[in-house]
Amino acid sequence: MALLEITNLSFQAGTAKLLDGLCLSIEAAEVHALLGTNGTGKSTLAYLIAGCEGYRPTGGTILFDGQSIQTLKIHERAQLGITMAWQEPVRFEGISVAQYLTLKNKDPEPAPFLEMVGLDPGRYLTRMVDRSLSGGERKRIELASILALRPKLAIFDEPDSGIDMLSINDIINVINACKENGSAVLLITHREEIALIADQASQICRGRIVCSGSPEKVAAYYKSRQCAACAVEGCGDDCP
Repeated sequence: MALLEITNLSFQAGTAKLLDGLCLSIEAAEVHALLGTNGTGKSTLAYLIAGCEGYRPTGGTILFDGQSIQTLKIHERAQLGITMAWQEPVRFEGISVAQYLTLKNKDPEPAPFLEMVGLDPGRYLTRMVDRSLSGGERKRIELASILALRPKLAIFDEPDSGIDMLSINDIINVINACKENGSAVLLITHREEIALIADQASQICRGRIVCSGSPEKVAAYYKSRQCAACAVEGCGDDCP
């Protein structure tokens, strides 16, 4: 059985159907890229997997490690090993970077995790987590905290977005470190070149998966097609 198994997942906000019978599976220690343009349901799916407040499926199932998790709260899912790196990074303030990196893990040495995201521990471990950090620095510290947790599933929502964006090499280093630690990764992106670093990939459009397979196959599909029905670049003829 896959680590994450999503079947016929639906989610509606008011009259808007954001996910519509979506199916997706991710194996243990697999990097799976979810590719799609803005508004296609990528972040909605991430919030449903993580258990964010206000996000409960209106249909379908989410199994994690063989257990149904639809009714579990975000902290209960975190205890099972699901962690998410938010587009808006580093939500705790007023503590040092070293304290932030050891909040939820027992690793006595946080320095290697900063090095993995391209930050000098000598400069950053004693820095305070506050507005003096740039957006890029905060995002890197957020990713370092994910690495320190060693979750079963790490969800990266547009890791290359924001101020002082991470380079593709930075993202590859983080993904490789997750895999070495045994973590599966759901890599959410709108850029096909980012999706190419994954083991498997899927394209989402209008709340459904419209193509799955190798990253090369899905990236080519995403790049070369446009759906006349919804005018979403990267969408194909089988768009729902």
